Amino acid sequence: MVLTPGFCKFDLQTLTKLIVMQKLILLILVLFLHSVVQAQNSTTQSLPFRYEELTAPDFVKAVQKSEGVCLLPIGILEKHGPHLPLGTDILGCRQVSTQAAEKEYCVVFPMYYFGQINEARHQPGTIAYSNEIIWNLLQETCNELSRNGFKKIIIVNGHGGNNDFLHYFCMSQLHSMKDYSLVLFQVSEDSTMMKKIKSMRKTTEGGHADEVETATILSIRPDLVKMDLAATQSGANQERLEGIPFQYTGIWWYARYPNHYAGDGSKSTVELGKTVLAFRADQLVKLIQTVKNSNKIEELQNQFYMEAADPLKTKQ
Repeated sequence: MVLTPGFCKFDLQTLTKLIVMQKLILLILVLFLHSVVQAQNSTTQSLPFRYEELTAPDFVKAVQKSEGVCLLPIGILEKHGPHLPLGTDILGCRQVSTQAAEKEYCVVFPMYYFGQINEARHQPGTIAYSNEIIWNLLQETCNELSRNGFKKIIIVNGHGGNNDFLHYFCMSQLHSMKDYSLVLFQVSEDSTMMKKIKSMRKTTEGGHADEVETATILSIRPDLVKMDLAATQSGANQERLEGIPFQYTGIWWYARYPNHYAGDGSKSTVELGKTVLAFRADQLVKLIQTVKNSNKIEELQNQFYMEAADPLKTKQ
């Protein structure tokens, strides 16, 4: 067969068109696959981590994506000096929780105000539930979270008055078998960061509505802080029980801080608040990651339940 110049021209044109079509098809395929991946990533990224924002179908996805980890931020409703909102504690610990969840996905439970606050019953706005209510409500909340698939529950406490209650509550989970683990997040006194925070502070004393706590709310909700009132009441320790040695009494906080204000919030800065919140959130991220990657707590807990069910048999 003899190839004429016209045939060669036609053949080359056809070949060129075919090549162009192949490239076009390949480009369309690549763009399609990219759009699919982007859509999947968008769906994943847009999955809310705040419990109350999830739809029922998304809730199922959230339990899976979180690997069964749920944060339970617990605060209280109480006076915080003359200048901070009653919900300061829950605002602070939920902010830490959400900052952590943004870095390591887990579900964050809605604002939970039901804790121990008998020491502030003399102040306006305090909601002090009975011992039975706060215990049963927390237990049933944990049980319900477990029923919904969260088998690793991390309590993020924002209220100092809850400390003893929560430690005892966690210990009491060993009284009867549970199909979930309960962990109380505790901030470590990291020397490097604590030195930085200390260097940023203008005061040395406090503990309630003080420079640090005021700073955190300034960085979260500055619209709720009335800085002009921060110095209108005393946050000094009144030391009204210092003359009675070797004792602990429930009135100790009132004896020291009758204004329900410990420290001086008037010298706070947004920068200090952001630093403190980031420090706590970073530690919480590490706890979440560890809890996801380890079943050590569950394994030891189950071993304990088995031995506790028949202690004589297990010791033979």
